[in-house]
Amino acid sequence: MFLRRMKAELPTPDQALPGRPIAMPIGDRHEVLPSSLKGPFPAGSQVAVFGMGCFWGAERLFWTLPGVITTSAGYAGGITPNPTYEEVCSGMTGHAEVVQVVYDPKQISYEDLLKVFWENHNPTQGMRQGNDVGTQYRSAIYTTTDEQLATAQASRDAFAPIVARAGKGEISTEIAPLGEYYFAEDYHQQYLAPTKNPMGYCNHGPNGMTCPVGVAKIA
Repeated sequence: MFLRRMKAELPTPDQALPGRPIAMPIGDRHEVLPSSLKGPFPAGSQVAVFGMGCFWGAERLFWTLPGVITTSAGYAGGITPNPTYEEVCSGMTGHAEVVQVVYDPKQISYEDLLKVFWENHNPTQGMRQGNDVGTQYRSAIYTTTDEQLATAQASRDAFAPIVARAGKGEISTEIAPLGEYYFAEDYHQQYLAPTKNPMGYCNHGPNGMTCPVGVAKIA
């Protein structure tokens, strides 16, 4: 329904849309969890950011996990400041659709989150996820600490032989430190919540491959 850039390359800084200095206005309360989207968050909590294609279904996966404090849909990995959904879908901002996960590491580990990430989408498709095609749908892990970066890379290396044996090819997931995270528009937040669109579009779910890190948390 929006203009989408079907090419598989990211824009250069001189090609990217200019964006704007004003952040996206959104509500602060999570639609499912008893928490804030924007913080402040409890002492000791940590932040993880994942791109698995369309952020609607990805966010729902993470808000169900014990130990997750809050989740939000947003944009990361790009150039344009404070992009809109339409701009991200044009392919001219460089962003991926992502989910920000704030979690209590005493209740759920980063490895547990990575297990959910790896096992519930196809990490080998480059600039697409299933029928969703475009740079915004790329598989990505954006890390917030050096430890997360090392752990994410190690999990990819552990999962790669399993993916290869399944005949899926090479993992194309982008793994990099998080730059700026921008909240998506309010209507994207918890889009698949029972009070909003419980039967809405979602292409996430078990991919049939078991990642040898973390502990399964989804029933």
